[in-house]
Amino acid sequence: MTLQSVLDDLRKLPGTGEVIPVIDPVTEEPITEFTDCGPEAVDEAVSRARASFESGVWHAMPGRERAKIMWRIADLMDHYAEDLAQLDSLNTGMPLAQAQMIVPTCAEFFRYYAGWCTKVNGTAHEVQMTGGISGAYADMHAYTLKEPYGVVGLIFPWNGPVFNACAKIAPALAAGCSSIVKPAEETPLSALLLDRIIAEAGVPEGVVNLLNGYGYTAGAALTAHPDVEKIAFTGSTEVGKEIVRASAGNLKKVMLELGGKSPVLIYDDADLDMAIMMAAMGIFIHSGQGCVCGSRIFVQRGVYERVVEGIATVAKNLKLGGPKEEGAMISPLISAKQLTRVLGYLDEGKRDGVEIVTGGERLDRRGYFVQPTVLTNVDPATSRLYKEEIFGPVVTILPFDDDDEAVALANDTTYGLAATAWTTNLGRAHRIAKRLQAGTVTLNCQLVFDHAVPFGGYKQSGWGHEFGREGIEAYMQTKSVWAQL
Repeated sequence: MTLQSVLDDLRKLPGTGEVIPVIDPVTEEPITEFTDCGPEAVDEAVSRARASFESGVWHAMPGRERAKIMWRIADLMDHYAEDLAQLDSLNTGMPLAQAQMIVPTCAEFFRYYAGWCTKVNGTAHEVQMTGGISGAYADMHAYTLKEPYGVVGLIFPWNGPVFNACAKIAPALAAGCSSIVKPAEETPLSALLLDRIIAEAGVPEGVVNLLNGYGYTAGAALTAHPDVEKIAFTGSTEVGKEIVRASAGNLKKVMLELGGKSPVLIYDDADLDMAIMMAAMGIFIHSGQGCVCGSRIFVQRGVYERVVEGIATVAKNLKLGGPKEEGAMISPLISAKQLTRVLGYLDEGKRDGVEIVTGGERLDRRGYFVQPTVLTNVDPATSRLYKEEIFGPVVTILPFDDDDEAVALANDTTYGLAATAWTTNLGRAHRIAKRLQAGTVTLNCQLVFDHAVPFGGYKQSGWGHEFGREGIEAYMQTKSVWAQL
């Protein structure tokens, strides 16, 4: 399947709603277009998923056989790796080399969760209970079963299309669920190829069902559908709250991986060269369009000026550009809407007297590019750009004096997705890790990941966990069975 064939196939997909253009964020020109699937298509997809689940064609298949099919998905992803990378690079504007590094990681989701297909079991309990008037003990046998939820809706965002798709589809398949997959309307390209790969690998028809449309049409219909048992969503906290409200109809289970305003603490004893480079890349990579990006940096006062200068220097020297531009390291924002949002925060900050050390403007060229921006003199109590998730290449840097102040600043947020501390004092590092209110804490490193390590958020950064054993159990429910002996 060539890149052009994917674009052509997307255009041919049936639908009853609006025609949705897919825009190249580098050129601002249309790549292709597709038609919103419409509410009838949502009903049909849920019906197919329900029929496939009730038939047992997938979840009743022996785990070892499901594992073989999931390995074939991974092998086919390796075969089509360059096509998947090209599609995500074109669709998001990210450097091709970055997309090429991501795709193998995505294939490994299917291999990792294939291993769990034969390893998720319940537990057995020997129990004695007092029974009857005599008070005699009765021997009981109790055990638990792990069962798939059934029909699940998988909704994922535009900032990492194929990665986010695989992070949800793989554990849902391993658990035995039938799913409806809804990519972001901005980035539908790689999901179409992935859907073809899943079918080619031998996943039975109706087990994975692709829908394309707006979040407020297809996504909303899916989250409110009475025959969907669970929604797994990655995206903004605002939309996550809407999904919670929509789920109330049948009290469907909801798993949410939401926004972040992640703090980075840099101490005066840190390896400053490493900390400066990693903290800079931790916010500017992919133009800050990552939920774990370290958008609030706190620096011990003795090295504050050096760190501000160092991060600003990195920002000034990062080349922005599209996938075909030699040496480009930083991609554009995804859309005109996101560009307007980021520039709006920066304009508000300028009016509030924030000091712009570097950046702060749209790049003078075609494409949705914003200069990597370093801000100081920010009021933590009133500044919206300090408090709210911007999802752009914008970082605020503030000083601190001691551990208590650093932790207080870091935790003073409604979010709690990730946090980082840079210090060579390992005792302090581990004490700080316990005090930081975040689902993931990295010490002397950033942007690290492994399929086996659970990932989730505190506070308004989400419910539940992805990856690891927790990732597959998120798609399973527990049944307790009792028998008197």
